[in-house]
Amino acid sequence: MSEISKAPPPELFTLTTDQWTKPFWEAAAAHRLVAPKCGCCSTFRMPPTPFCPNCLSQALEWPELSGHGVLYSYTIVARAIIPEMAAHLPYVPALVELPDAGGVRLITNIVGAPLDALEIGCPVEVVWDDRPDGVSIPCFRLVRTD
Repeated sequence: MSEISKAPPPELFTLTTDQWTKPFWEAAAAHRLVAPKCGCCSTFRMPPTPFCPNCLSQALEWPELSGHGVLYSYTIVARAIIPEMAAHLPYVPALVELPDAGGVRLITNIVGAPLDALEIGCPVEVVWDDRPDGVSIPCFRLVRTD
């Protein structure tokens, strides 16, 4: 049986927001996955930036997404580089492509997945890692196809 991917330890995560990222984290706290979209030309941009790379507008919208994505890339972390990580191995940092956000990619973690089931192109769906400090982090799990 394959090992199951875990979430990184919560004590290693500190959330810092600014005016460009705060709406993302506020939506996450309500378990809504959103992505920044230009209010002028509708180009999605992730991470959120002060100016749209397409039209240079600063107007932003935050449409809610389905929470479904596709595993674009990943790696398996199987060795703890600091002692606090040892109980959280293996974990799987990943890039998930969000089809309903123009294909932007979100840096995230794949959780609860057998390592031998991970494949580029796998369908995934968001799950929420609710941290003790009140922050909710969007992670993804494999979508069962059986």
